Amino acid sequence: MTDRKTIEDVINRCYTARQQGDIETIMTAFDKDGAFGLAGSKEMVAAVGTVHGHKAVRESMAGLVAAFDFIDRNILCMMIDGERAAVHSRAKIKYVPSDRTFTTDLLDLFHFKDGKIVELVEFADTALVKDLMSPG
Repeated sequence: MTDRKTIEDVINRCYTARQQGDIETIMTAFDKDGAFGLAGSKEMVAAVGTVHGHKAVRESMAGLVAAFDFIDRNILCMMIDGERAAVHSRAKIKYVPSDRTFTTDLLDLFHFKDGKIVELVEFADTALVKDLMSPG
């Protein structure tokens, strides 16, 4: 069982690493069989979906870090129940390919086991993501 303090520490360390583009630190938080997913409609946004295992999670994270530069993140609410956590945050992000900066809310749902993330599902404004990734 993962205690509350450990969960808070891992989440905060991952958010700091994400802002710094530090994929290695993010990956140390994931279980070797962990999963990462972006929630939404795959028909609307190609990046939506879930990947499993360290290699696939790393590839997904690398793509996101390359495309989205997290300038600032403010945690608005963090709720922890057992080995699950929900984090509502507001982030200032730059979409690197177009150099467009925006502020949006995110919801991350974490599931932990033995101090490691076994699943992370991120909910983002997929209409905004679709708009950003659309040509022209």
